[in-house]
Amino acid sequence: MTARGTLAPAAPAIEPRPHRARPRPSRLVWALTATQFVSRGGGLARSFLVLYLTQERGLSPTTAGAVLAAVGVGDVGSQLLGGWLGDRIGRRHTMLVGFLGTAVALVALGSAETMPAICAAALGVGLMAELFRPVGSAAVADLPAQERIRAYGLLFWAANVGFTVSTVAAGILVRHGYGILFWINAATSVLAALIVWRHVPETRPATPKATRQALLPVLLRDRVMLAMAAIHVVYFTMFLQTFSTLPLVMAGDGHGPGTYGAMLALNGIVIVLVQPIAVRLLDGRDTATVLAVSMLLVGIGSGLSAVVHSSAAHAGGILLWTLGQIGVSVMFGATFADLAPADLRGRYMGIASTTWSLGAVLGPLVGTALLDHGGRTALWTACAATGLALFAAQKAIAPALRRRTSAAASEARPE
Repeated sequence: MTARGTLAPAAPAIEPRPHRARPRPSRLVWALTATQFVSRGGGLARSFLVLYLTQERGLSPTTAGAVLAAVGVGDVGSQLLGGWLGDRIGRRHTMLVGFLGTAVALVALGSAETMPAICAAALGVGLMAELFRPVGSAAVADLPAQERIRAYGLLFWAANVGFTVSTVAAGILVRHGYGILFWINAATSVLAALIVWRHVPETRPATPKATRQALLPVLLRDRVMLAMAAIHVVYFTMFLQTFSTLPLVMAGDGHGPGTYGAMLALNGIVIVLVQPIAVRLLDGRDTATVLAVSMLLVGIGSGLSAVVHSSAAHAGGILLWTLGQIGVSVMFGATFADLAPADLRGRYMGIASTTWSLGAVLGPLVGTALLDHGGRTALWTACAATGLALFAAQKAIAPALRRRTSAAASEARPE
C-alpha cells in the first residue's frame, strides 16, 4: 500500500495471449454441408430396405441379406470409383453423377420385379449413393489446411442430423407404403444434385498432365498412409460390429426394440450436441494422440456394452464409445487430407472412405461370430484388447504422422 500523495509504480503491461483466428466456414463448406444434410435426411429407403424386401416382395431373410450384401459391395466400389472420378473429371461432376445416378437406381430398385433386376439395382444404389463421401472429402481437402477440421466436422454433424431425420421420417411415412420412401429418396437425391449444380464450384487443383502420378506406385511407397489405412480398417470393424451385436445383447437382457431404439437415439443426440464443441476443443491438438485415446474409448465402451445388463449401464457404455467415435470423426478427414499428394487427393480420400466400407462388411461378420461362439465375455475381451492395440499402434506411428502433418502445413502456408 502506498503513502497518500505518492505515485504507485506502474503495473507491468499485460500482453494479450496470442490468439489463432478460426476461419469461418466458406460458402463451399456450407454448400457441401447442405448437400450432405439433404442427401442423408432424404435417405429413407435404405433404412427400411430389409423390411421392404421381406414384407412387400416376400423374399426370405437370407435372400434379403444377399440384396443388402449387393448394396454393401456397391458401397466399397463407390469409394474407389468416387476417388478416381474426382481426380479425373472433377469433384463437382462426380457429385452430380452420384446423386442423379442414385435417383435412377432407387426408382429402379423400387420397381424391380425379378431377383436379377433387384440385385442389379441394389448394386447400383450402393455404387452411386456413396460417391459423395470420397469426393466431398476431397473437395474439403482442397481447402487450406487450417479450415479442414471444422469443415469435416460440419459434414459429419450434418450427416448425423440428416440420418436422425431420415429414420424418424421413414418410420412415419412407411405407414403409407414402402413405395413412397423410394420416390422421396430419389427426389431428395435430385435436390442434392441441384444444390451442387448451383452452389458447389470445382475445386480440383490444376495439374499438368505430364506431372500426374499413378496411384499405386505412390501408395506402395507411402508407409504412413498404408499403416493409417490398416489401423482404420481394424477400428471401423471393431466400432461397426457394435450395431450388429448390441441389439442381440440387449434382447438377451430382456430389453425390447424400443429400448434399443432409445439407445441409438442417445448416440445421435450426443453427436449432435457434443461434436461441434469437440471440433473447437480438438482443433490444433496432436492428431495421433486424439486418435489413440478415441479408439481406446471405443474399444472399452463397445466391450462394456457386451457385458452390462441394465439399460442405464448400456447407456453408459454407449456414451463412452460415442465420445470416442466423435474424436475419430473430427480427425479422420483432415488426417488423410494431410497425407494426400495434391494430384491424388480424390483417390487417397477414396481409400480412406474404403476403410469405413470394409469395416461395415467385416464388423457384423466378426462381431456376431464372436458373440455366437465365444459369448459376451469373449466379445468384451476382443473389443478391449483391440482398443488397446489401436492405442499402441497410433502412438507408434505418431512421430511419422507428425512429420507428415507438419510438412503438409508448411507447404500450405503462404510465403
